[in-house]
Amino acid sequence: MDNKDVFTYSITPEEYMMFRKAVGWAEFPLEQAEEGLKNSYICVIRRDDKPIALGRIVTDHGYVVYIADVIVLPEYQGQGYGRIIMEKLMETINSWLKPGYKMMVTLVSTLGKDEFYKKFGFESRPNERFGPGMCQWIGA
Repeated sequence: MDNKDVFTYSITPEEYMMFRKAVGWAEFPLEQAEEGLKNSYICVIRRDDKPIALGRIVTDHGYVVYIADVIVLPEYQGQGYGRIIMEKLMETINSWLKPGYKMMVTLVSTLGKDEFYKKFGFESRPNERFGPGMCQWIGA
């Protein structure tokens, strides 16, 4: 991180949707984004108060943890911000572990980014232990 960069732990729905638009991800109403953000752990890197990278976790607070978003604005990609966000997310998840606990941490990689996530211990699917990950968008 640059000495001008700081971590914050919140983001506005408008900022969140700006990230999604910047990387070509699906957009949806701000009200829907706001509700999702309220129910998430958020980690943001800001430069001069402008968000440049973000990570978002959704969890049941038991054993299921889903890394929902790792987004770096295109002009800041390739500078290590994704790695910093992932390190912070994994550090946070590990801090939730109690003695004897296990957590299943999952994510859905964007196309071509699976090698990045393998550096953090994630496995591509399908493999000999797991079938393919699956998803669908429903609604408008």
